[in-house]
Amino acid sequence: MSLTDPVADLLTRLRNAVRSHHVKVDVPSSKLKLEIVRILQDEGYVGGFKLNEENGRPLLKVQLKYGPNDQPVLSNLRRVSHPGCRVYIGRHDIRPVLGGLGISILSTPRGVMTGRQARKLGVGGELLCEVW
Repeated sequence: MSLTDPVADLLTRLRNAVRSHHVKVDVPSSKLKLEIVRILQDEGYVGGFKLNEENGRPLLKVQLKYGPNDQPVLSNLRRVSHPGCRVYIGRHDIRPVLGGLGISILSTPRGVMTGRQARKLGVGGELLCEVW
């Protein structure tokens, strides 16, 4: 099976799993997806992740996080840059998501990082997605 947009697939799997109140979700792995999930864990949106191998293919097992009253910590994810329409932003154009309540994830020359880290380091890049 060939996916045209693996990042959108990751975000959709996470969004669907949260809406269905699943505890974990399995996602085919890649370096970019691994970095995105690592950032989500560092920012407190997912509980954790484990990299496994099934049938010779890498697989990410992502633990989802829920707060009091079974409210999901991850309320929404939005893909910004698409394969057909890439969105690049400079270091001065990085804006807070939802007034600072969410994060943006960028692919920069220094690696995948949050918008806050990119602003601090003074680098721009491709705006992959926004999470809140």
